[in-house]
Amino acid sequence: MTVYISGLVAACFLGLGFVLQQDAAARAPVADVLSFRLLLDLVRVPRWLLGIGSMVVGQLTSAFALMRGDLSTVEPLLATNLVFAMLFARRLSSQRLGWSGWSGVVLLSGGVTAFILAGRPEGTDREAGALRHWLVFGILVGIALVLVLIARHLELFKEPPLLATAAGALYGLQDALTRVVGGIYSSSGLVGVLTSWQSYTIVALAVVGLVLVQSAFEGGPLRMSLPSLTAAEPLAGIACGIGFLGDSIQLTPGALAGGIIGLLAVVVGVFILGRHPVLPTGKQPGDEKPPAERT
Repeated sequence: MTVYISGLVAACFLGLGFVLQQDAAARAPVADVLSFRLLLDLVRVPRWLLGIGSMVVGQLTSAFALMRGDLSTVEPLLATNLVFAMLFARRLSSQRLGWSGWSGVVLLSGGVTAFILAGRPEGTDREAGALRHWLVFGILVGIALVLVLIARHLELFKEPPLLATAAGALYGLQDALTRVVGGIYSSSGLVGVLTSWQSYTIVALAVVGLVLVQSAFEGGPLRMSLPSLTAAEPLAGIACGIGFLGDSIQLTPGALAGGIIGLLAVVVGVFILGRHPVLPTGKQPGDEKPPAERT
């Protein structure tokens, strides 16, 4: 029960953080997209700092859940951050959720429940070997890199979904490594954590992911980026959990069908909520410059 509660609390803080960050990033200079200068500009904005603080609390709480629960269980819970983002954004926009908003909430929350009940994911001690570990790692980093390269050749207002998906892939990988570091801490203490490559990789993934997310938030409305981010992170995390962390799920036909239906419901619910007008807008298509004019 502690894992479920901490996962939902983390999702709440993440949802609030995303709304506050996008509201600030939408006002940043266009030339800062995909540049570390973007973070230097945003660090002067109090609302953005508040959003970062909320996200940090959410990340720490999710780390607590990941160290005590299975990655394939925690990741779907974190996907509910979009529900909380909707609730906070509703306070900013004063719009009602309506039937489409509530249907998205039901699909997302119901999909999470269905996946957990059907798949019954659980951790094991059978972690995969180094080759499989690096294969999954490389695939996720490669996907993120390809998405960023494609985005760089598009107009600014078309970039957010691709950048957010890339960030989600990196965040899912970061979640997996967070669980690995938790195991290192349990066995070797703080010295083991400070001497492990996973700890520094987590920091690098967090920084790169933050630049990608803020660039996506700057490029367009929250509805263009948050659905992709919210859907990609749990899928990448579950892939890592099953791919090299030894997580197992039920493989009976009924369990597989229920798990697939649950994940599809999560993805559909995420995109329904992401397109809801309650989410705040960012730069409009007329505000962008062609890729060649941006630095």
